[in-house]
Amino acid sequence: MRASDGDREKIASRLRDAHAEGRLSIQEFQDRLDALYSAQTYGELEPLVRDIPVMRNKTPAIVRSDPAPRPVPAAKRSGGDKAMLVLWTIWACLVSVNLVIWVLASITNQELLYFWPIWVAGPSGAVLGAISVARRQFKEHA
Repeated sequence: MRASDGDREKIASRLRDAHAEGRLSIQEFQDRLDALYSAQTYGELEPLVRDIPVMRNKTPAIVRSDPAPRPVPAAKRSGGDKAMLVLWTIWACLVSVNLVIWVLASITNQELLYFWPIWVAGPSGAVLGAISVARRQFKEHA
């Protein structure tokens, strides 16, 4: 079936967009445009944009030939994961209580006091963070 000038212009627009997005080099863009304007049938147009995704609302509409992967069910937390969650929750509660006390004391004194809650949050948070990272590394290598 013969292609019209409107069909060629649609393909040219897709090629321009692909070049602007960095999907085509300038040389490949020029080569495809030359082939586009010398093409006479739809069969000659289709290969020019076969490897370029169709853009809808500036996002690529990717057609998959394979079915979408099924969601993997969430793994149950192990006892160690639950223990770390409990420790982080306790840490957050303690830090929150200390922050509230610091804010109330600063309001009562009508000036910002020395930020002493950092000494509660910092060292214990660093230790918990190190333990969490070490556990994650150990699980990945085990």
